[in-house]
Amino acid sequence: MVKTARDRAATAAPAERRRRVRSGLRRGYVVVRKGARDLVHRAHTTWRRSLQLRIVTSTLAVSALLTGLLGFFLLQQITAGVLRAKETTALSEHYAGLSYAQNELAATDQTEYDARLDEISASLTERSGSTRLYDVVILPSQPGGTGRFSRDINADSVPQRLRDDLHERGSFDEQYFTYTCVHRDGADRDRCEPGLVVGARLTALLDLYYVFPLTHEADMLELVRSTLIAVGTAMVILLVLVASLVTRQVVLPVRQAAMSAERLAKGELSERMHVRGEDDLARLAMSFNDMAGNLQEKIRELEELSKVQRQFVSDVSHELRTPLTTVRMAADMLHEQREEFDATQGRSIELLHGQVERFEEMLADLLEISRHDAGAATLAPESVDIRDVVIKVVADSEQLAQRKGIKVVLRLPVEACAAELDSRRVERILRNLVVNAIEHSEGKDVTVTAGVDRDAVAVVVRDYGVGLREGEEYLVFDRFWRADPSRVRTTGGTGLGLSIAREDALLHGGWLQAWGQLGRGSQFRLTLPREAGAELRGSPLPLVPAEVEINRSRPVPSEPDPSWAGGAWTDE
Repeated sequence: MVKTARDRAATAAPAERRRRVRSGLRRGYVVVRKGARDLVHRAHTTWRRSLQLRIVTSTLAVSALLTGLLGFFLLQQITAGVLRAKETTALSEHYAGLSYAQNELAATDQTEYDARLDEISASLTERSGSTRLYDVVILPSQPGGTGRFSRDINADSVPQRLRDDLHERGSFDEQYFTYTCVHRDGADRDRCEPGLVVGARLTALLDLYYVFPLTHEADMLELVRSTLIAVGTAMVILLVLVASLVTRQVVLPVRQAAMSAERLAKGELSERMHVRGEDDLARLAMSFNDMAGNLQEKIRELEELSKVQRQFVSDVSHELRTPLTTVRMAADMLHEQREEFDATQGRSIELLHGQVERFEEMLADLLEISRHDAGAATLAPESVDIRDVVIKVVADSEQLAQRKGIKVVLRLPVEACAAELDSRRVERILRNLVVNAIEHSEGKDVTVTAGVDRDAVAVVVRDYGVGLREGEEYLVFDRFWRADPSRVRTTGGTGLGLSIAREDALLHGGWLQAWGQLGRGSQFRLTLPREAGAELRGSPLPLVPAEVEINRSRPVPSEPDPSWAGGAWTDE
């Protein structure tokens, strides 16, 4: 049988609908799961961040638990007391009726036994009063006999287990009782109300039972239970409100202190807390204000000292330029004529010429850092291929690398790495990084890698020397800082090279960052935007070397210190 196109379409339609339903259910499940996860995450975050929420929630849980336990205990005690009182009353009423019935039957002739038994049943029923304190049930001990019942009470109200206990163990005048479900004849035959049954042997052939309804006691216990629940709920709510108010009185000053501390950390040195009263929180506020005042005073003193120092460095640097120029001219003249002197004098002239050059470099560093301090440093951006700058810097450092007996390995991308840069400043940054890497290479090769992406260019300088201790990756950019002052340097310097390099990188809107581990070397990464003034969002090269990232023994900060890195970086 060949199916037509219409048949095939009709067969495929239900399958397509089922597929769409399953797809919709999957999407719905994903949305619900994501929403539940976000809700749990927000709740967890709020719980961790809110001291007041934790205290109020803990108070709610503890007070609810204690109130529930106390209410349950009180309800159990009240229920037990009411039932004990009811049992005592029921046993007393039943014993009085049992004595009366036994005395009446003892004086009754056998011919009048049934009539007298009816009279006794009626008389006992009348004793219960109009409130129907109890119902009377007289049942035969053996099957086949006729029982007597007061009003509409049903014989099923007397449990069979009570009758069996009475027949097996009961003796005359010995009473037994149990709780039961009272059934009545009539329209409400299926209705069951709580009751208490007390029974005893009336004669050898008859048993006398009193059935006490417990409707009134049940209503009273229900009222007590409702009252306890209402009072307990009100108490818990009141405790939560009290805890919230008390916690708020404590938390608000703490929050204000935290906000003041945050503003103080952001540089608002005039921030102070409002002092209220003389309690512990007031002393906290006064201590905070004293600390902030002392901190403000110390910072102002340091700023003044730093200003004086910078002014001194600037003034001395400018004042030294004129005599240094004269000394340099004389040293150059002597250096050009050194062949006319003997060997000892010629060697002295060469040393003089080298030290004058070193002094000139140190003075240039001091002048440059003073320009950065004064905010007078400017950029002269132009379109430059970073690969050309790297090649030039490595070529200039080749003699130093040869004296160290190492190689500088270049890893440059094939594609162009053009960016708007101040080539003089970028060259100075890279020269500092490469020379430092060679100085600390411990006889091992140095690797220089360049990278580029859509928004940024980067250069990474890697050495395999001593490395850096934990925390020193932040200190290397401080002025005059040296990892090991006892190390012998072959290139001299002021200790300002990396500080100037950092300032040059920040002037470009870029990052200069460091990584290092003892015994595994160090790595410096320069990242610059390809367009002048653009904001950096990431770097084309990782800060942590790939071979270390896989099995690194300690974490590297995911965010740099803004004081040295210029902002957060993203390793892509």
